[in-house]
Amino acid sequence: MARLEHPRPLDPQVADLVARIRRANRPPYWQHPPQAARLFHEKASKVLEIAAAEVAQVRDLEIPVGAGRIGARLYTGMDAPEPAPLLVFAHGGGFTVGSVEGYDAVCRMLANGARCKVLSIGYRLAPEYRFPTAADDVYGAWRWAFDKHAMLGVDPARIAGMGDSAGGTLTAQAALRARDDRLPLAAQVLLYPGTCAWQDTPSHETYAAGYLLDARTIQWFFNLYLRDDADRLDWRFAPLDAPEFAGAAPVLLQLAECDPLVDEGRAYGDKLRAAGVPVTCRLYQGTTHGFYNMGGALRVARHAQHETVDYLRAVFGTSKST
Repeated sequence: MARLEHPRPLDPQVADLVARIRRANRPPYWQHPPQAARLFHEKASKVLEIAAAEVAQVRDLEIPVGAGRIGARLYTGMDAPEPAPLLVFAHGGGFTVGSVEGYDAVCRMLANGARCKVLSIGYRLAPEYRFPTAADDVYGAWRWAFDKHAMLGVDPARIAGMGDSAGGTLTAQAALRARDDRLPLAAQVLLYPGTCAWQDTPSHETYAAGYLLDARTIQWFFNLYLRDDADRLDWRFAPLDAPEFAGAAPVLLQLAECDPLVDEGRAYGDKLRAAGVPVTCRLYQGTTHGFYNMGGALRVARHAQHETVDYLRAVFGTSKST
């Protein structure tokens, strides 16, 4: 893909929202202890999201991972077939904030829209659990879902992964591990993922402040998540540095144009495409990091959600016409 010229103008609706958030003058995440940042994030994330739709069924589960157990929530969408396709979802939040509950409305929308089940993973957060715990939790949950597909009412030939931001990083690394273990992953949906070891791209410099996700917050997240700088060299943190990309599952890459992470997201798409992986890239003009979860306020967020659903329907074969 051709290099993006930065900065790009914000979409008018996005610009108005960013201005209102600035006027609110809320303290950034890095001014809070992690536990307080989580509470702040949970409250803030509900303000701009879409309404939580009714689904056919919701079940809270526990998944064994390594020597521990993590929480998860299984949604069954309206009109989902039996056995159903499955989307395994990893939430964002810099490996430090975010939760299954915070992404409840999005997971309900995806389950209904794609006529599938959605397994939302409550992986363990930093700094209580540092790298590579979250990466291993997410991949462990994937393996469990494949192993327990009959119990879950899932078609093992129609399992996909999805994550946003840090969850996109976790999904990307899990997809490469799934390839190595010959798990038949049908697709991966990466929503503005972090992929590089160091935050030194032009987009990181251009959008370092004033675009909702700032450079200081990114480094605060990573300082809590990583044990030391040596962890940056591990491709489970920086999938762009993986030794091999061929054979990975097809990808829908959904990126925000005015996002510190946009250059590394596009670079990851280039690496996958060069290795022969089918890549569908959607760049949403004038949007900031985190826009997808603001569907209650932004038309472009609802458009991006519809494009996710359309892609998953095609992958799962669950088009409304069938």
